[in-house]
Amino acid sequence: MSDSIKMTYTVSDTDFTRAGEASSDVKKRLRQMGCDPEVIRKVAIAMYEGEINMVIHANGGEIEVEITPEDITMVLKDKGPGIPDIEKAMQAGYSTAPENVRALGFGAGMGLPNMKKYSDEMNIETTVGVGTTVTMKVHQ
Repeated sequence: MSDSIKMTYTVSDTDFTRAGEASSDVKKRLRQMGCDPEVIRKVAIAMYEGEINMVIHANGGEIEVEITPEDITMVLKDKGPGIPDIEKAMQAGYSTAPENVRALGFGAGMGLPNMKKYSDEMNIETTVGVGTTVTMKVHQ
């Protein structure tokens, strides 16, 4: 891999059936590029958790992925309600998902903790009432 590859995905606001399409596509591309399977696994899990969070909490959004020889960077941007308490949101099991989402098997409160666990770097910028940008990097 000599140059960077950039991809952009739109995440639906309520369509759980399409959630995960972006992470699946990135996973497939990384496999085709011959990336380390552990790197692929980390990227796929971190990105999938972010996608699901965007559907559940943020009215969808956009994901930009950049693949370089050193890193895979994922930038997830939404115009959702923002995160009022990041520290609380980072606690495993804490969830603000509505009951109808939990009934579908989502909203267990592991999204942000798993995003942090499976990325080598993670940064959250959020403004209540404006939206959230989560940037994650996985080193190659």
